[in-house]
Parts: sequence; structure tokens; C-alpha cells
Amino acid sequence: MFPGPPADPATPTAGSMPSAAPPAAEVARTPGGATGAASARRAWTAPLLLGCAGVLALVIALFGPGLMAGGTGELRIPGAGLTTVLRTVLFAALALHLGELLAPQLIRPVRGRPRTAVRSWAVFASLAGAAAAAGQIVRLAAVSDLGITETYGTREGGLLLLIANGLVVAALCAASRRPALALAPLAVVIGAEALRAHPEAYSPEFGAALTVVHLTAASLWTGGLLYVLRTLWLWRGSPAAARALLGRYARLAIWLYAALAATGTASALRRLPLDVVPTSAYGRTLLLKLALMAVVSVLAVAARRRMLRDTDPSAACRLARREQVVLGLVVVVSAVLTVVPDPHWISLRP
Repeated sequence: MFPGPPADPATPTAGSMPSAAPPAAEVARTPGGATGAASARRAWTAPLLLGCAGVLALVIALFGPGLMAGGTGELRIPGAGLTTVLRTVLFAALALHLGELLAPQLIRPVRGRPRTAVRSWAVFASLAGAAAAAGQIVRLAAVSDLGITETYGTREGGLLLLIANGLVVAALCAASRRPALALAPLAVVIGAEALRAHPEAYSPEFGAALTVVHLTAASLWTGGLLYVLRTLWLWRGSPAAARALLGRYARLAIWLYAALAATGTASALRRLPLDVVPTSAYGRTLLLKLALMAVVSVLAVAARRRMLRDTDPSAACRLARREQVVLGLVVVVSAVLTVVPDPHWISLRP
């Protein structure tokens, strides 16, 4: 806080003039009153918006697969809504943990940075992801009318078990003195998820390789941005350091965006016949994801421009927070995309 200006000798002091409380209207018109009202509005607006985004994400996860498949003639997937919720938790866990491994590498070179650090969420995130993978095993057993042990013997059940165990090991690594060791089990998790997502007969190895790159880049982008935003909140009293950190993340995000665009385009062209884009659940979900990614792109470009133009990073941070919210919706839609049926059979119908 800065001290106020020196008192004017001609101005009566408290001892020479009785004090009186200013009218409420004058208080409301003062800069301090306006600032306090704005702060109060922000205090409840942010949680409200986050709550609305959370409810919207849950609605998309629960009802998205059914809505996207409406009128397509595709087979309904049993328990698709619950599966989408579980897969959303799994993707979010990967993003949070990988983001916490990436972002500190961006923070360390920042000169004059505050020594405060955000609290790690990696252990809780990985345990939640492991629980989500275990939940998918239970759901698979119920749908297939198999026992848990028999479900482990199936291809999907075995890969889900590997994912759950890998996330438990990653949580143990995060709780140890060498959290970077979690990279190995997380790599196993991503590889197993890529194989699980591509059981099709046509070039599953190529599809799995694309998914490995796509899922890694998406997790680093989403989780890294969240960690950076949490750090910027702690650094709000050091605008120079905050601006430097946001710039370092923005430069990395360009490469992550390029990897996402390249692998996403290749996966779509490989898996989605153009003639069934509007008539398949996969095609409709992909169009929704592309629309959300367009919004993310606009917000990212706007944040970068504000960061380059302004010395105060607050405006760029606001845009980045909006980008983070839309990225959360992208994660949910991506989970829907992994649940809806493969659209190839529609294109090959006589």
C-alpha cells in the first residue's frame, strides 16, 4: 500500500473540526467504494461461472453421447453417459499431473520471480484417475456380464487395469522426493489408453501413435495452463515476473497447438469418412470439438496480443482464464468422442 499525500496545512484537522460521516451516496461515488463493489462482484462472479461451467460439463458428459447419436441409426452404447464421466476424470487427471511436471520447468528460469509456489494436486489427480479407470472396469464387467477377474482377461479390461495401476504408481512418485519419476508410469498410461482407444482392424498401430502424440500435447497444454494460472495468481504482486512466465508458456503452447492440429486432422481423416460427418455421432461430436477449439484459438491469440502490448499482464490473464474454461469443455467433448461408435460402418453400408 502507498501512503497518502501530505496534509494541506490550510485544511482543518480532526481536532479543529468535528468529524461527520459522509452520506452513503458519496461513499458509493468514491473510487474506493467503486473498487470495493467491483471486487465484491468479482468475488461471487468467478465461483458462479465456474459452477455453471461444471454443471454444463456434467450435462455434456451424461447426455452428450445420446444426443449426438440421435437419428443416426447407430447402436446405443450401454452406460455411455457414465463412461464419458469416468473418461473425463481420467483425461483431467492426466492433464493435471503432466501439467505439474511441465510448468515448473517454465517457472525456474524466470528472473525476479517470487519464491511462493502453488500446492501440488498431482497425488489427488492421479488417484482420481485410477479410480475412474477402475470404475470403467466395473462398468465393463457389468455390461459384459463377466466377473472382475474375467474382465481383466479381455483386451479392454487388461488395458484399463494397466492404466489404473500406472496412475497409482504415478501418485506414489508424486508423493516421493523425486516426483519427476512419475513420467515413466504416465507414459505407460498414455500408451495403454492409445491402444485401448483403437481396437479397429484398420491400421490400429498408426491410430495409436497419433493418439499418443495428441493426448500428450493436449494434457500438457491444458494442465500446464492451469498450473501457470495458479502461479500467476500468487505472483499478482510481481507483474514483470508474471508477464515473463505467461510469455514462456505462450511460446510453448504454439508448438503444442501445432502438434494437436496435425495429429487431430490426421486422426479425423483416417477415422471419419467425409460422407457421414453430419450423420454420425462421431462426426457431430468432432464438429462440436472443432467449434470449441476455434474459440480457444481466438482467446489464445487475443491473450498473446495483450501480453505483447501491455506491461500489465492482468488483461492477458483474464483471457487465459477464459481459455482454460473452454479447454475444460474440450476435455469433456473429447471424452464423448472416445465413447461414440466408430463411424466407418455407416459409410460402408450398402
